[in-house]
Amino acid sequence: MSFQVKEPILVIGLGGVGSKLANDAKNSLNSDCLMISNDSKDFSSENESIHVSTDSIINPSVQLIRGSTYKLSKEIKSKISQYSTIVLMGNLAGKAGAAIAPVISEMCNETDKGLISFVVMPFKYEKERIFNSGVSLKRVRENSQCTIVLDNDSLLDSNPDLTPKACYTIANSAIMHVVKSLETSKISSETNILTTSKDGQNIEDSLRDSLKMLYENAPPNAIKSSILYVSGGDNIPVGVINSIKNITGGITNESNSKIEMSSSDTSKVVMLSSVQGMTKFDKYDPLGMIPQEQTLDWSIPDCSIDCKLDMYQLE
Repeated sequence: MSFQVKEPILVIGLGGVGSKLANDAKNSLNSDCLMISNDSKDFSSENESIHVSTDSIINPSVQLIRGSTYKLSKEIKSKISQYSTIVLMGNLAGKAGAAIAPVISEMCNETDKGLISFVVMPFKYEKERIFNSGVSLKRVRENSQCTIVLDNDSLLDSNPDLTPKACYTIANSAIMHVVKSLETSKISSETNILTTSKDGQNIEDSLRDSLKMLYENAPPNAIKSSILYVSGGDNIPVGVINSIKNITGGITNESNSKIEMSSSDTSKVVMLSSVQGMTKFDKYDPLGMIPQEQTLDWSIPDCSIDCKLDMYQLE
């Protein structure tokens, strides 16, 4: 089953990275844009914004930002109520993205909105962020009709010479490839892994790096279908295109694999793969490995709130 995009569309950007992606995506989708963050520096004057205030706490925790977001539930629901499809952009390595993404996805689910979520996962060395990103992703996947995950860590593993800044640029470009195709492509209504490669490679090497990145996120038997976005297809020999089509067809099923071409000065592969079952992100939260039917969990994710007690609040 594929995700159906229905107008009107609202793109929501969370935090700095999410807001930048949302601003780029709104132009491709001809949609409205809403930015939500605890830092007003993430906003731009041309888009609507909601500031999540943490009052006097200048270095708030993920849980405090999340609790403060719930206080704005009425305002946020009022904004999303005007739209049929919500496109959510968030970097789960950042505090704002990890804190706010589960709240927004929960609100969309409660109001029966079509929600497609684009999320970016942290680098392995960002150890203090991995747990919160895993908890947040689990909630987002449960509340979204379609979730697209790009893992910065597997991108860096495939290309250890890249700087973090270069990884961010490549990741943002790959996400925009998928956003531009939303109105024409049929994307699986499941968890989808987004993979790509660095610039300046030939098409076969780009495909190889995309596959390596994919297999670092999910086992081969979990991959059910794939879409290959080929940039610069006009300049690539037909024989080469047919070869990479056969390779991707062998990964899943020939009927579940397709190629979409786009014009560009450089040749590059961006691969979107639908997966079922466990991924490496399920290990980010140790309790996430326990089957859901055997888990007692809060319906609302962990939050920190000011209970107005005569006690100093530690954050």
